[in-house]
Amino acid sequence: MTRSIAIVSGKGGVGKTTTAINLGISLNNLGKSVTIVDANISTPDVALSLGAPIVPIALQHVLSGKAKTHNAIYRHNSGTKILPSSLSFSEKVELSKLKEVVEELKKSNDFVLVDCAAGVNDELSRVMESCDECLIVTNPEITALTSALKTIKLAKKLDRSVTGIIVNKTGKIGMKHDNIQSLLEHEILGEVPSDGGVREALLSREAIVSLDPKSKVSKSYGQIAKRISSEFNESKFDKLVDILYSLREMLE
Repeated sequence: MTRSIAIVSGKGGVGKTTTAINLGISLNNLGKSVTIVDANISTPDVALSLGAPIVPIALQHVLSGKAKTHNAIYRHNSGTKILPSSLSFSEKVELSKLKEVVEELKKSNDFVLVDCAAGVNDELSRVMESCDECLIVTNPEITALTSALKTIKLAKKLDRSVTGIIVNKTGKIGMKHDNIQSLLEHEILGEVPSDGGVREALLSREAIVSLDPKSKVSKSYGQIAKRISSEFNESKFDKLVDILYSLREMLE
């Protein structure tokens, strides 16, 4: 079963796009077919972060009906597929058709990760509605956690499951693991430590999991990917068990 996951946060600057990119590449490194969609159509960062700020065909072209989805897919050197948004697209587009795009991508991927703009607004609602579940990205500071809590409440309102929490930029300062989990009432899938290598990777226009795979940050994203991939495998196993039980009941 393909999983479409919205990578969301209520506050900017918490590492949401960094998470989408590095988690996507980490899942790809585990042998999963992954497409990362940049649904931040106002201030897109995914392609810019990977060294391709200008692309000929982007998500806006697809949403406006000017291009097919497969024409807007680009393959990163890691093998991960990217559907970027354009910095230069001048026409106003809506995200109302994003769900159709995500559903199309689910046919040929194990995971579809959808990055979006920060803020708890209609744009975030559209992205959440386009996906099956949401992954909340936050920092251990109270302002980021308050925004994360608002995002979780929005997910509940939209009847979208929350995959879990990723806490970025952890260290000596900030709220501790147990307190964060108690506040947000969802499982913390992983904590990513503060590391200057993240900024270096950004300046190099590369994902840190590719640039420095042995760093603590890269290992953290790798562990998170394994947890999410494990849940993916378990869900397939559970589905098979359900089918076997149904068959047994029919035979009885």
